[in-house]
Amino acid sequence: MSNASLWERACRVLPGGVNSPVRAFKSVPGDPVFFRDAKGSHFTDEDGRSYIDYCQSWGPMILGHADSDVQAAVEEALAEGASFGAPSRREVLLAEAFLGRVPFFDQVRFVNSGTEAVMSAIRLARGFTGRDLIVKFVGCYHGHADSLLVEAGSGLATFGTPSSAGVPADFTNHTAVLPLDDDAALESFFAEHGGKVAALIVEPVPANAGLLIQRPEFLQKCRQLTAANGALLIFDEVITGFRVGPGGAAPLLDIVPDLGTYGKIIGGGLPVGAYAGRQEIMDHISPNGGVYQAGTLSGNPMAMAAGLATLEKTGAPGFYDDLEAKGALLAKGLTEAAATAGVTATVVRYGSLFWTVFQPEAPRNFGDVQGDKMDIYGRLHQALLNEGVYLAPSGYEVGFVSAAHTEADIDETVQAVARTLNQWSDA
Repeated sequence: MSNASLWERACRVLPGGVNSPVRAFKSVPGDPVFFRDAKGSHFTDEDGRSYIDYCQSWGPMILGHADSDVQAAVEEALAEGASFGAPSRREVLLAEAFLGRVPFFDQVRFVNSGTEAVMSAIRLARGFTGRDLIVKFVGCYHGHADSLLVEAGSGLATFGTPSSAGVPADFTNHTAVLPLDDDAALESFFAEHGGKVAALIVEPVPANAGLLIQRPEFLQKCRQLTAANGALLIFDEVITGFRVGPGGAAPLLDIVPDLGTYGKIIGGGLPVGAYAGRQEIMDHISPNGGVYQAGTLSGNPMAMAAGLATLEKTGAPGFYDDLEAKGALLAKGLTEAAATAGVTATVVRYGSLFWTVFQPEAPRNFGDVQGDKMDIYGRLHQALLNEGVYLAPSGYEVGFVSAAHTEADIDETVQAVARTLNQWSDA
């Protein structure tokens, strides 16, 4: 089967031809690429072409595709049974490993996706505080739960819409939206409404509408105001958890949230999510408390096995130092390629996350992202596909460097970008 034939068939049987909107290539030229297999830093499409992959399944593949130890762990678990719908040892082992990396939390509940983790954490925050109001920020995407599809980023930013059809207005009446990087707006809101707020949720490193690195002082302000008003602070670390450091962004920022949501890496490529918090909060979850949440596949053995193997390997001495060095090398090369070609671009990086924005400065607020420059990214995306480099099919999405990427991969990528940009400047 070829890419073209699969795309034609997919459009007949899948809405828009895809199972997640950004995959449809609506924000970049061309048609989607269908992938046949993947190993390490590369994958191969149905036409037999190989690509250096910087999407890495949107972040989970921190070890690269088809890591042998993760595969072996999953195969062992599968041989014992794919799903029990009952307790099994691996969920206990992964919980212990997880909490060993985020010791400011006492308990963790595993679910099946980042969206489910956030939905559950929001419900828990409301149940714990007895309040309804949730605060989020423009451009931060926390999954596709109805009450959070307000001024979200990611695919919604890609399609230029601030919300979704099919969401009743009543569902979002209890969600307040504030601008990022605006201390005055944050302080003013809490001065007027602080006593009604159940929780403030934020990506400590917003990475779904570009990479909008926040001032630590702003995040500290979020911590101070929630604590002063009896509200909970939720860090959405579905992307950053165990990606930017051994425990995610919270330890790096020296900020302790009340709840955290996680996903991606803790599943090692299999569907998984988690939310974690202090004992006094987590005690409100059923069966101990009155906040109900359940899931047939939650804690399934294969996902737990993949997560355990991934956390074990990422816990090796120097792992994150090596990943940091690779991220820095790529960012340096991309920056120099743009400068040499005379193309205005800023490469934003946080650990192994990177984002190229065709603006002279890195934005911290979603309103400062220049949407009219996204066609430049689209041209670059198309050109790099022809060069054998795969980036996320949206200029609002970030890229991921994995442990499997080599210096040769990075050099090849930089040279491909340089060739493309130099051709533009020569045109």
